[in-house]
Amino acid sequence: MARLIDHTVLKPDTTEAQIRELCAEAREYCFASVCVSPVWVPVAAAELAGQTPLVCTVIGFPHGANRTAVKAFETEQAVSDGADEIDMVIAVALLKSERYAEVEADIKAVVDAAQGRTVKVILETALLTDEEKVIACVLSQNAGADFVKTSTGFASGGASPQDVALMRRVVGDSMGVKASGGVRSAEDAYAMVEAGATRLGASAGVAILKGLTSDASY
Repeated sequence: MARLIDHTVLKPDTTEAQIRELCAEAREYCFASVCVSPVWVPVAAAELAGQTPLVCTVIGFPHGANRTAVKAFETEQAVSDGADEIDMVIAVALLKSERYAEVEADIKAVVDAAQGRTVKVILETALLTDEEKVIACVLSQNAGADFVKTSTGFASGGASPQDVALMRRVVGDSMGVKASGGVRSAEDAYAMVEAGATRLGASAGVAILKGLTSDASY
């Protein structure tokens, strides 16, 4: 289970000491990655240099409302700082306005800027209809992304097994599916994996592995 978890801290008041603690836990438990805000990528990259956990960061977070050129530059900077994986927020407002070509181009710009690194597209499923979730998955596939991801953890709701299953049906075996937002226990984690998730975003990674339930908000 540990190798499926992106050990995550994305709160705006996160300190450098907390980032270093996150990285220490990631080394100890052999998590897939640490997922941190862009400002902390250099610290995490230095802490985990030569170690198994990767460094993941977020782009256009949490609303996806940045212009495409800004997302691309933010991705380039993250790569330069040492990011191995990129979790970008889809252009939710454009998607809901049916400006699908622009949404796909937005994702592709980040994929190109990531220079071969893993890109996960956060759909923010709590804000979308099922039809919009399907369309978002298809656009992400078309743009060359590696994963579709449920949530930022900062909207009105997080991951659900139902959304994970829907996303898995749409992308088949061609992409990963990441469940994030509200995965707080081993029971939650196993439900997401059973529904089709191949990665989990959680700040409760240690609690999950210990069979506990966390009260973390992400």
